[in-house]
Amino acid sequence: MLPPVDPLAVQNYQPQVQPLLEPCPAMTNPAAEAARAWPFEEARKLVKRLEKRDNPKGYTLFETGYGPSGLPHIGTFGEVARTSMVRRAFQELSDVPSKLIAFSDDMDGLRRVPDNVPNKEMLEKYLNKPLTEVPDPFGTHSSFGAHNNARLQAFLDTFGFEYEFKSSTEAYKAGEFDEALLAMMHRFDAVMKVILPTLGPDRRATYCPFLPISETTGEVLQVPAEEISVDAGTMVYRDPATDKLVETPVTGGHCKLQWKADWAMRWRALDVDYEMSGKDLIDSVKLSSRICRILGGEPPEGFTYELFLDNGGGKISKSKGNGLSVEDWLKYAPPESLSLFMYQKPKAAKRLYFDVIPRAVDEYRQHLAKVSELEADKLLESPAWHIHAGAAPEPEGDFSYSLLLNLAAVCNAEEKATLWGFIGRYQPDLTPETAPMLDDLVGYALAYYRDFVKPEKTYRAPSDAERAAMQDMRDRLAVAEEKDASALQNIVYDVGKTHGFENLRAWFQALYEVLLGQSSGPRMGSFIALYGVDETIALMDQALTGEGLAAGA
Repeated sequence: MLPPVDPLAVQNYQPQVQPLLEPCPAMTNPAAEAARAWPFEEARKLVKRLEKRDNPKGYTLFETGYGPSGLPHIGTFGEVARTSMVRRAFQELSDVPSKLIAFSDDMDGLRRVPDNVPNKEMLEKYLNKPLTEVPDPFGTHSSFGAHNNARLQAFLDTFGFEYEFKSSTEAYKAGEFDEALLAMMHRFDAVMKVILPTLGPDRRATYCPFLPISETTGEVLQVPAEEISVDAGTMVYRDPATDKLVETPVTGGHCKLQWKADWAMRWRALDVDYEMSGKDLIDSVKLSSRICRILGGEPPEGFTYELFLDNGGGKISKSKGNGLSVEDWLKYAPPESLSLFMYQKPKAAKRLYFDVIPRAVDEYRQHLAKVSELEADKLLESPAWHIHAGAAPEPEGDFSYSLLLNLAAVCNAEEKATLWGFIGRYQPDLTPETAPMLDDLVGYALAYYRDFVKPEKTYRAPSDAERAAMQDMRDRLAVAEEKDASALQNIVYDVGKTHGFENLRAWFQALYEVLLGQSSGPRMGSFIALYGVDETIALMDQALTGEGLAAGA
């Protein structure tokens, strides 16, 4: 027997069209009106949206979507981080409250068994069942969907994101989407006319936006609708398990929608104001936007970001494992540096591989160091403002990641204490206790050195011209009266010019390759000041006599 459907709700249902509205509240931060940073450009689109349409829910809704058939990944982080930056910018422009929903499509059927989970044989038995009905292969939660949802929330909580989690299964079963699902019924033919031309002939013959949950097997079925009853709010389908016709409500969690229709329905049901997506979903956004309008809703404002590339410039694929995970990044760098990577040029394709980490860390620290010098209007242009939601911390010490990496390389350091010995001598007021962020950075640098720098170190002997220049530099350091980083850097520059290095980059590269065993390195004046003038002279003596080359070999 079918569960009851409210006849009055079905018969009296009409798609709702959003009426025009009163103007948006006044701007809250005058400096934000002129801010050119991309999150503010996006936020201004939302301000204009509120000026043009009704907002009965009383707040602005941001949404990010997640498919819990696998574990959270770096793309999930990027989308939530970028959306949170737009939301923070919006809060500077408008008094309207805002909310971010992290939506999990956990009612979707398990289409394939992921490679990175245990008990894969067990999961094979539950293919096509809703993820919240598939047993947890890890044995820690009530279902595979619940496990991945918990992982997602823990993942987001680690980074301090402010969000509200919403489960597709719970929303469907609680009737939260019923009105929008009935709208889909009333506009069934119009929706089909939008979707069918985008499908191949075989798929077109069997397509239905509604996916019934089989009463026999519990699977999410991809079967055609034999009959649609708008008045009753039901569909009739043939169950493959029994070959019998079954009538089921489309409401109350008895059906879910195909994902493009589901995306549109969700925008309509929740009245989503903003959602960004990757370049690979451009066509899907257009199609879902058309469906959303058919349902009587207004598609959200959006932003299309570029996809990441692997080390060879190819598209990153989760199945190939040719990218970089959040866990990989956080092994070698602080989370704020990953946020900076996501902030910078979101519409440009970028390589996402291990060698981008040192530069991202140093750029983050450079932005952080400049925050205190910025006027109010320029502050809103700083990546540090967006990364820290307007509350950037004070930097600890003037040590770049590359500087610490090269110090570790020269010392062949394995423990934090080795680097802290040099840091404490250079700046005695800093300790692991007084500078915990710097202490973390030391640990990150040591890990990166061990895994990436040390295995690739290759020393070479200097050329005759380089040897003469290095001998001169060594002698000047021995008699230098001023030993701060700036004065030491001037010595390095002057030696290079004196010895005819028209391109000083070649001079610095020679120092890196001969002294450090690598093709790039830190600002030499800062390195000498931190490592010590006497220690640098001893290092140069080893290189000039060939002892350093023998040791490196």
